[in-house]
Amino acid sequence: MLTAEIIRKKRDKQTLSKAEIAEFIKGVTSGEVVDAQIAAMTMAILLNGMNNTETTDLTLAMRDSGEVMNWHDIDGVIVDKHSSGGVGDKVSLILAPLIAACGGYIPMISGRGLGHTGGTLDKFDSITGYQTAPSNKLFHDTVKKVGCAIIGQTGNLAPADKRIYAVRDVCATVESIDLITASILSKKLAAGLDCLVMDLKCGNGAFMSSLEDAVALAQSIVRVANTAGTKTKAVITDMNQVLGSTVGNALEVAEAVAYLKGENCNPRLHKITMELCAELLVTSRLSASLDEAHDKLQKVLTEGKALEKFAQMVATLGGPRDFCDDVWKYLPQAEIIRPVYAKDTGYVTAMDTRGIGLSVIELKGGRTTPQQKLNYANGYSQFCQLGDIADKEHPLAIIHASDENEYRRASQALQKLITISDKKPIPTNCIIKKIS
Repeated sequence: MLTAEIIRKKRDKQTLSKAEIAEFIKGVTSGEVVDAQIAAMTMAILLNGMNNTETTDLTLAMRDSGEVMNWHDIDGVIVDKHSSGGVGDKVSLILAPLIAACGGYIPMISGRGLGHTGGTLDKFDSITGYQTAPSNKLFHDTVKKVGCAIIGQTGNLAPADKRIYAVRDVCATVESIDLITASILSKKLAAGLDCLVMDLKCGNGAFMSSLEDAVALAQSIVRVANTAGTKTKAVITDMNQVLGSTVGNALEVAEAVAYLKGENCNPRLHKITMELCAELLVTSRLSASLDEAHDKLQKVLTEGKALEKFAQMVATLGGPRDFCDDVWKYLPQAEIIRPVYAKDTGYVTAMDTRGIGLSVIELKGGRTTPQQKLNYANGYSQFCQLGDIADKEHPLAIIHASDENEYRRASQALQKLITISDKKPIPTNCIIKKIS
């Protein structure tokens, strides 16, 4: 079966068979299919789409391209959460230890930044010593001992997706619903999950800017995952503004730890995190109702049990044992840390969230090529929220940059990307819709 003929068939809007999809993914895994062919196939899929059977077959072929983990020695439910990508999205860093503290086991296989969105794995790479690519044994042992582990794809877990993911990031095929579904679920299903909750972002900072597209992606993921035997729900959340008060790898880690300590609790970040956690606890039957789940989550948060889980996870995966005692002892810090103010006084009424994510890439906090090394220290802290006052005492954000030129470019960008007006905007709900 010739690879070019399989690509040609999808290019011509025909339906691929299970055997053709399996053959293509086999070639991706072995290296016989080159990057140019991956780019051609992913572009054909983006332009012409796949039906549900094709998407399911693609997902399972990518899952089966490597090892599928099992957790038979763990007496508990194996669960996970995944986000479709946002700006300032550090929910995973908080959710995993919260769920572990509530009795769940969460083997989270995360990705690096994709397009304008930050990646959970890049955030953990900013922690001194933390192994984002441990052996499968260490990954398994950490989940069993601590209850949670957040790592990247190893060579043995969905290796076909790892290649396809890297190509998509640099050839404008990120936004395909079918490819996003297969990419997300191939990793999640390879992790041997019982239950999954999806955080589907919707807004100007999300890959799915319209509610219609976000619902379509949510339905696709829920349908394919449930067909594959993993109970799944999706929550569509707002991404028309930065989530939380930081954007940038090390800065977001610091905010997550502060949240777990009860020192810094951004209201939108808190609501979205708690809702996703509660849905996961109910779906996995660790809680009988959403109200019971919220009570349980608040208890482990207040008592510091979730913070303990985070600290144990970091230490077990090679990070400092006292990391949570003083994060800035280990996290990198920028050369220049300085506020930027709005040119006009008024309320923050809108922001180009995608543009803000791209400005972090300009600060070298994100990639333009798969091999690019990041500056984990750079980004933004104390980021304004919609409805906040912007004046000479209240900055739009604190910029963390490497030099004066970076600071100047970031400052000019934020002043253009954030809209200020005299009228305070009407608050909107950050939880838009749930799909099961």
